[in-house]
Parts: sequence; structure tokens; C-alpha cells
Amino acid sequence: MSRYPLVGLPTLAIPPGPKPPRFGINQSYVRALTAAGCAPILIPIFEDDDRLRAIYERLDGIVFPGGADVAPEEYGEAPIDNLNVVEPPRDRTELTLARWAFADDLPTLGICRGQQLLNVALGGSLYQDLRHQRVTTVEHSDADGRARNALLHRVRLDPGSRLAQLIDETSIEVNSLHHQAVKDIAAPLTTTGTSDDGVIEALESRDRRFLIAVQWHPEEIDDLPWVQRLFAGFARAASGE
Repeated sequence: MSRYPLVGLPTLAIPPGPKPPRFGINQSYVRALTAAGCAPILIPIFEDDDRLRAIYERLDGIVFPGGADVAPEEYGEAPIDNLNVVEPPRDRTELTLARWAFADDLPTLGICRGQQLLNVALGGSLYQDLRHQRVTTVEHSDADGRARNALLHRVRLDPGSRLAQLIDETSIEVNSLHHQAVKDIAAPLTTTGTSDDGVIEALESRDRRFLIAVQWHPEEIDDLPWVQRLFAGFARAASGE
């Protein structure tokens, strides 16, 4: 019987409303990982590192998903006016997992916030708001109400990068749902993709089995062949291939 690699997906906390408080994640992540041959497992937010570690040690890989802003305090900055929601308990859980995964060379994929989270976990910093800080005039966020799968801009990839070789592309059109981005790159990471306005769109580590992070949302455009190759490559790494 074939073995499905067990892939961790950290969740966010959904506050109480009509229903009690819950943990959750967009189903698109589970769909894309399942199609690639993985067995996703949702990881709740924990303050107890022993229980978090008990889950982590069973994983074959981990995906850090999109979501709220990483608290600026985590990279030594004060918040600016255009900062969105921050979730310190989620930051703590995911930063802990990211540092464990890097130290243990666990196959890792970062998506949107996940790219930013990995950069912060390894010593980098972020632009808190691209437009407010005048990094670009391009609207990278979905403030205009765009569809989550709308292809908005081009990303050029380093032809020698693992990402480019994995998906067999060096210029791609991507969806874009973020208002923050990587500023100072963490020392263990390398920029492998940028948009035409210079925003960092992809990072990877050259000395890890698989550590790739992207600023767009591939799980929302997983009907594209090159996106399927990305998830399949991650699944192979998590399988130990």
C-alpha cells in the first residue's frame, strides 16, 4: 500500500460569533495537497510546546499558509498605521514550527504569509504595507475585491533556482492577495523570484532538502500544470524522494 506523506497545516483561530471559537484553514490548501498525494493534518494553535512538538515529530513536511499580518515586534519594528490584524498566539506557534523545521531540514513550503513568516523566523524583516511605505504603486492586495484566482502580474524566476527547475518555468502569471512583503532577506534564504515592480515573490534555501516560499497563492490556482508540479515536487520531498 502506498504511503501518503503526513503534511502539517497550521490553522488560525476563528473567534466566537454565532458559533463557538474554532480553529480552521481554507479548504483549498487541503485540496491541493491531497491532489499531490499528501495526507494533510491541521495543527491547532498551542501554547504548550511539548504537545506541539508531539505533533511536529510525526510530520513528513509542513506548509505555512496565508493569513493575517506577522506582528512587527517579531522583527524589531513598531506597528505603522496600515498594519492589519495580528494574531500573536498564531505567530508564536508558527515561528516555533518554522524554526524547528529549518533546524531539522523538514520539507517546507511557505505561501503568502507563510513566506513572510519563514523570513521573519530566520532573521529577516517585512514591509508592513507596500503602498503605505511607497515600495510600489501596484495594488498587490485584494482590496479591490478581485477573485482569489485572478492572475494579476508576472513573476520572473531565477533560471537556476530549484523553483524554476521544479515547475519548468522562468516567467509566470500569478494571483496576488497580499499587502505586506519581504524587506530584509533572512541570511539562510535566497531571492529566486520578483515581480516587475521589484517585490520579492519567491525565496528558497539552497542548503535544505526542500524549502521554497512564494508570495502568491498557488492553492487557489491549482488547475494550472506548473502549480501542480510545485505541489507534486513538495510531496516527493516529503516522501523522502
